[in-house]
Amino acid sequence: MSVLRFLMLLALIVWIGGIIFFAFVVAPSLFAVLPSPDLAGRVVSRSLSILHWMGLISGAVFLLGSLVYNRIQHANPRLFSPVHWLIAAMLVLTAISQFGITPALRRSRAALTLGNVSSGELMQRISAARLRFDHLHTWSVRLEGGVLVLGLVAVALTAGRFSDS
Repeated sequence: MSVLRFLMLLALIVWIGGIIFFAFVVAPSLFAVLPSPDLAGRVVSRSLSILHWMGLISGAVFLLGSLVYNRIQHANPRLFSPVHWLIAAMLVLTAISQFGITPALRRSRAALTLGNVSSGELMQRISAARLRFDHLHTWSVRLEGGVLVLGLVAVALTAGRFSDS
């Protein structure tokens, strides 16, 4: 039982801690230290993809551990418990960000560096690409914030669950 609790807590720590560290340390530091916003953006993009994979794996580990824990502790996996709904929502938001928003952000950033076109056309394309990038970035931040809030609630529910054991 303690191994399952350890794995479940570790999964939440890795996922939520990673989001907090990324948002408050990694991203701001990169933009402050690296010589260009483009370079910082490329490093942030790569780091965010790694963070998403950590979250997807952590979510799967948590769900599997929780189902087994419930089966042993309560003779029922409690598939539709509130914490499972929260983790499932976190997984969905993370998947949307990883497989939808992040690739679109990369395409928008690539469109900001256009080749051989007239200066007027270049400005129009850059302006449109910048608007699209900003819109996608806003959604990316919202999704990560949603995962963080849901994760904090999941931590609280999990802590309460273990104090009852």
